Amino acid sequence: MKSEFRIDRISEGDWPRLRELRLEMLADTPLAFLETLDSALREPEVEWRSRASRAAREGSLGLAAVDTASGAWLGTMSAYLDGRGDAMLVSVYVTPSWRGAARGLTDALLDEIETWARAAVPEGGLRLHVHEDNPRARAFYTRRGYVETGETIPYPLDRTQNEVEMVLALS
Repeated sequence: MKSEFRIDRISEGDWPRLRELRLEMLADTPLAFLETLDSALREPEVEWRSRASRAAREGSLGLAAVDTASGAWLGTMSAYLDGRGDAMLVSVYVTPSWRGAARGLTDALLDEIETWARAAVPEGGLRLHVHEDNPRARAFYTRRGYVETGETIPYPLDRTQNEVEMVLALS
């Protein structure tokens, strides 16, 4: 029997599930995020509530993919308006058993983000930064039409490594 999922908007009350999935993210793919598991484990409840409420603010969209049978969070994706006419994609994660095009979860999350971004900044782009040593993520974004801009930024947790900027034109 195939499990089904739905996409929900994250709200402040979701902070315990957001925290649980964030800790999974950091343990599973540490180079994909800008904080360590140790630092996230030390964050107080007020910080997790703030992160969850930030995802619901105007100019932001935070989504969670939820297993309809169990209620477990399977993945997350967020974006915010950067104030320069573009949107920025952040906090992308799908639990390992739900990865891959055949499952459709990652594409479903990104479809929702792209729809939101096109409405918010129709003449802009949807930008992201991906670690240079994350070929799975880079291949996914390339398949979705994102292109590398040629710009890199130092990876904040190890400035000897880089993050590659990619963008999807929304118009």
